[in-house]
Amino acid sequence: MLVGYARTSTLDQKAGLEAQQRDLTASGCERIFTEQVSSVDAVRREQLLEALSFVRHGDTLIVTKLDRLARSVAHLMEILGQLEGKGVALRILSMGIDTNTPTGKLMLTILGGVGQFEREVMLERQREGIAKAKAEGKYKGRAPTARAKADEVLRLHKAGVGATEISKQVGIGRASVYRILSS
Repeated sequence: MLVGYARTSTLDQKAGLEAQQRDLTASGCERIFTEQVSSVDAVRREQLLEALSFVRHGDTLIVTKLDRLARSVAHLMEILGQLEGKGVALRILSMGIDTNTPTGKLMLTILGGVGQFEREVMLERQREGIAKAKAEGKYKGRAPTARAKADEVLRLHKAGVGATEISKQVGIGRASVYRILSS
């Protein structure tokens, strides 16, 4: 069975998600798992976990691009290990890579390493740019969002609403709710 996995990082990338779904359907996928969540937030990538659980021996998991699947080489190797352990192949459409072949496995490992290298270089440049902007007094960081909603958090807490529900209603993390309540 051909199984697809599509992901975009944010909810406003609807066209990108639809394009991935279209490509996966055109590739013959009978089942497609989709989600709109950052790859960094691995805990919340429930559809990826479900896809990995769903595939069976002889299946092929198909993604449109490598960065839609794994966040790092280590993560890629972990996913490949899970797939290989189940007898499942991985196909990446944009690269023409299929791990059913030894060449496909080799190319995926090499490209994964290059991808991680590029990301680390980009993050290094970003850190350098931020440090330079801070030194010039141009970078102040992002505006605090949770503290701006403290009044609403306190009002909901006073009304007997629990921290988890407050965090959902207000749109901040549960830890931020507890921080506001303890101050």
